[in-house]
Amino acid sequence: MTIETEEPTLTVDELAARAGVTVRTVRFYSTKGLLPPPVIGPRRVGHYGPRHLARLALIEQLQRQGMTLAAIERYLHRLPPGLDAHDLALHRAVVASWAPETVETVTREELDRLAGRRLTDEDVERLAAMEIVAGEDGSFRVDAGLLRLGVELLDVPLSQDVVLAAREVLLEHSRTAARELSRLLREAVAERGAQDVKSLSAHMQPLVVEALLTTFQRSLRTELRVWLGEPPADGSP
Repeated sequence: MTIETEEPTLTVDELAARAGVTVRTVRFYSTKGLLPPPVIGPRRVGHYGPRHLARLALIEQLQRQGMTLAAIERYLHRLPPGLDAHDLALHRAVVASWAPETVETVTREELDRLAGRRLTDEDVERLAAMEIVAGEDGSFRVDAGLLRLGVELLDVPLSQDVVLAAREVLLEHSRTAARELSRLLREAVAERGAQDVKSLSAHMQPLVVEALLTTFQRSLRTELRVWLGEPPADGSP
């Protein structure tokens, strides 16, 4: 878990617009305890920050999985207290991995709604370069599972070339990892029937995804510490 440095500065209207929900929805989730309370500023105005946005994104992803509100409440209440926006984003990534690929055909207006903000033509072009959106006779084919990630990447202070290069690195190494893991599983279940193999695959997939996310996060932290000249987390020289 990391410490957030960005102060909560969003009003409830701005939070709702950024998350692509209504103000009424934000207030409803707050009364149900699904969102932490806002920071109260001057004139008793509540302010929200990255943790609230990340929490709303996680709730949306859980809804996409078909979970009821009661199930979402149970899921969120089981999370460790004090999770920041980065931790919540990792939980959302794990949840998103459960979902099948979902490609929808939408209008320009619906695309903005799904993105949670008004997209410029340049934004749409960048999303198309990431193969998340494809224009087609005035409509757009969009990978709904990846759209929120793509929209967040639009705000990363890196050039499009760097983002696309990073995408290729991740695709290449994830495919390699998937091939090697598949080979190991095939060898481990060589004597089993096809039904057993399918059952094992369904059981292992979320575990493998969570393991990959955890190990990648820790490896990335280590590399960043080396880059910044910081001591290792375990205090070793």
